Amino acid sequence: MCGFLGEYTRGGQLISKLEFSSLLALSKHRGPDSTKISQGAFYQLGFNRLALLDLTPAGEQPKSSPSGRYAMVFNGEVYNFKLLAKKYRLTNLRSSSDTEVILQLLDILPVEKVFQELNGMFAIAVVDTQTQALHLTRDFAGIKPLFFGEHEKGIVFASQFDQVFKHPWFQKQLSLRPEVIKEYFAFGYMQAPNTVFKNIYQVLPGEYIYIKGKKLVKKRITEFSQKSNSKNIDIKGLQKSLAKAVQLQLQSDRSLASFLSGGVDSPLITAYARKNKNEIQAFTLEVKDKAYNEAEYAKKYAKVLKVAHELVQVDKKELLQIVDEHFQAFSDPFGDYSSIPTYLVTQKAQKYHTAMLSGDGGDELFYGYPRMYDFLNKRHWFKIPTSLRKQLIKVTNKLGLTNTYAPFFQNLEQFWLSKHTKLPEGLLSKSFGEVEFSKEIKQLYQLEKFKSKSDLQHFLKWNEFYAHMQRVLMKVDRTSMKNSLEVRVPFLDKHFIAYSWNHLVDLKQLKNLKKPLKDLLAQEIPEKLLMKKKKGFSIPLEKWLKNELKNDLEKTVLERDLFGKQFFNQMVLKEYIKDFLRGGHNNAWGVWHIYAWQKWAIHQELIKNE
Repeated sequence: MCGFLGEYTRGGQLISKLEFSSLLALSKHRGPDSTKISQGAFYQLGFNRLALLDLTPAGEQPKSSPSGRYAMVFNGEVYNFKLLAKKYRLTNLRSSSDTEVILQLLDILPVEKVFQELNGMFAIAVVDTQTQALHLTRDFAGIKPLFFGEHEKGIVFASQFDQVFKHPWFQKQLSLRPEVIKEYFAFGYMQAPNTVFKNIYQVLPGEYIYIKGKKLVKKRITEFSQKSNSKNIDIKGLQKSLAKAVQLQLQSDRSLASFLSGGVDSPLITAYARKNKNEIQAFTLEVKDKAYNEAEYAKKYAKVLKVAHELVQVDKKELLQIVDEHFQAFSDPFGDYSSIPTYLVTQKAQKYHTAMLSGDGGDELFYGYPRMYDFLNKRHWFKIPTSLRKQLIKVTNKLGLTNTYAPFFQNLEQFWLSKHTKLPEGLLSKSFGEVEFSKEIKQLYQLEKFKSKSDLQHFLKWNEFYAHMQRVLMKVDRTSMKNSLEVRVPFLDKHFIAYSWNHLVDLKQLKNLKKPLKDLLAQEIPEKLLMKKKKGFSIPLEKWLKNELKNDLEKTVLERDLFGKQFFNQMVLKEYIKDFLRGGHNNAWGVWHIYAWQKWAIHQELIKNE
């Protein structure tokens, strides 16, 4: 797990090594173990390494293929590298790392074919010194970040957003995209391929980009379909697939452990890890507030699973103290406040380990969010004409037969969008005027073509995977890597995703969230010990914003201009915050989006910190 920076020219000059080194240093926290830079006639590559496999200098990057034709930087882990070495009978490996296997494959297979063979989490840049082409790719789930900027002088590509927009080629011509700013305020993150700056993008999950001179070709080489084969889930098959995924991700030459909560996902990953690695340890934060503390359940799980258990205590004061510090983890604007506890838990874990297994991805693949069931359960309302259903729901709500405002939305798409946006559409329209969401967001939430129950159900999984889950993965990547900790996600193994994709959970079982995973966990932990309702490690955001963080909220947002004010009516957003502080509404999450936007701009020195 690492951070890299690269530069590819289109006949222009490379920036100075001093300037390049300064930009590369921005991601030093992603790879504190070593830093190297290599340069060719038309490219420059820099790498900050966090060593997990082959801790010797032989595992360092940038590195060239044995033939010398290809130069590469690679962030992440490829878990099937030993299988690939055996499949292609690779010999004379210069290192025991996954990097070496990729480089040897580049000499015997087409670049695109090499990328398709990989199973893991990765962002890769390959320079072909013979044809003077650049190849970029990102893993199929979007676990690892990859940004790139297009300029007439060439391409800049990097692990962090700031390494691109602070590059000299872009500094003097940064231009904001109002539609993406609006999307940020709505969703709280930048949805790939968009960023808030023109000509700077994110590589999509599973995308391959070929660049040669002025030519730039994009291709999705791994994309999971919007439709399902609708096979019934076979628990034995599910168990086998997950066990294999966990086994592959246990490879490490440094200390590796597993997060353990009181829920379903991380205990299941921990149980399967224990089957393959006797000495695996589990890591849990114990929160003093009983409303959020899952440690008692985690202790019971650890005892049953027979894993060594590291329990680290933390209180809310400690969380509050790291709020401003945690914003430094984000070079891209990010507004999910659960980043605060995630930052703290990864900071604590890094003191004991270099890599952790996580349960992320289970909710998206197995319908773990109540909103998914609620949406499907209320979809019938939208078969009734708009005016009629609005009148009907008023009556049924008044009689106590229903308690929902779903039918007031114009259509199913608006209803589903409302479950993911944190600032109301009316407020956004008032502030941004006629500015619409980008075509990419519209396509991501387009529902018209899904008619059958099974198609609509599977669309929800597809949408959660390529939308909301991306926000979750950004949160974990940015916070963990700021603390120089690698987090691995077995649920997002390529083959396990494919298994889930081709097996649809029965619609009748959706109310019992993540039932297939619960069935697997019940084989490892007695049902009577399982936590009935997950508490979640969270923070009292509304209370904090109205008390402990109030002065900073006012100073950061209300007493100064908002960054990008020329593209929206900032007074509308400021009045929304004032109304929140007066008790007019309790949408703390929406307020946080605005607050976090300003914090990002301040920390990135896009506006002065007054």
